[in-house]
Amino acid sequence: RDLSQRFPDKINKPEDVILKVSNLTAVTQPSFKDINFELKKGEILGIAGLVGSKRTEVVEAIFGLRELQSGTIELYGKQVKNRNSQDAIKNGFALVTEERRSTGIFPQLNVSFNSIISNIGNYRKGLLLSDKKVADDTQWVIDSMKVKTPSQKTSISSLSGGNQQKVIIGRWLLTNPEILLLDEPTRGIDVGAKFEIYQLINQLAADGKGIIMISSEMPELLGVTDRILVMSNGKAAGIVETKNTTQEEIMRLAALY
Repeated sequence: RDLSQRFPDKINKPEDVILKVSNLTAVTQPSFKDINFELKKGEILGIAGLVGSKRTEVVEAIFGLRELQSGTIELYGKQVKNRNSQDAIKNGFALVTEERRSTGIFPQLNVSFNSIISNIGNYRKGLLLSDKKVADDTQWVIDSMKVKTPSQKTSISSLSGGNQQKVIIGRWLLTNPEILLLDEPTRGIDVGAKFEIYQLINQLAADGKGIIMISSEMPELLGVTDRILVMSNGKAAGIVETKNTTQEEIMRLAALY
């Protein structure tokens, strides 16, 4: 493939607002304060900012991993309370974390376990798990995410970074989320695998998922997203339309506070 085509053509069409975040403020200080934004169905919203701008903290708070002092999260117009990750999963949220090796994969275990762990309650058959359902869903992850692996029983740590990331995204799709939170989804992945992840994100948005994506790579944000929320020192410095903005404008906003 010609390296000039770093990003796939956009096929998603944002529709009505499905997620509304209002005045989100964290308990721990210093952290983020009064974060407001909306996310549309089928939209890819990027989050930009310098190191220390509290991008990850905002996403973790939405997923219930950080305690909130104030603020509301509404999904389809109805307020949801994500007190922890279990609440978030039940409410239709999914989080692909930044540190794949330490908080994403279970490195000692196989592709099958890593594919089903977030959805494990659905495989119970009495005191055991349904082997057939586990195998079917693992195969779905491998096929739909185009994971290159010798078998379902292969240790996930022996796969490339890109294939590990695809397993993690597939794992979350099995929970059938409405909102997919991606924190640096292509960090440490080769160029070819990055393109596949971009295609996947694009397709998920086209299928109607709402996607929030943190990235430190400016060209990635400009090549993949529809709008970009720029964070600066724990505050929302502004939201820009991707097609109308520039790297200079994003950096100006990132250094605002």
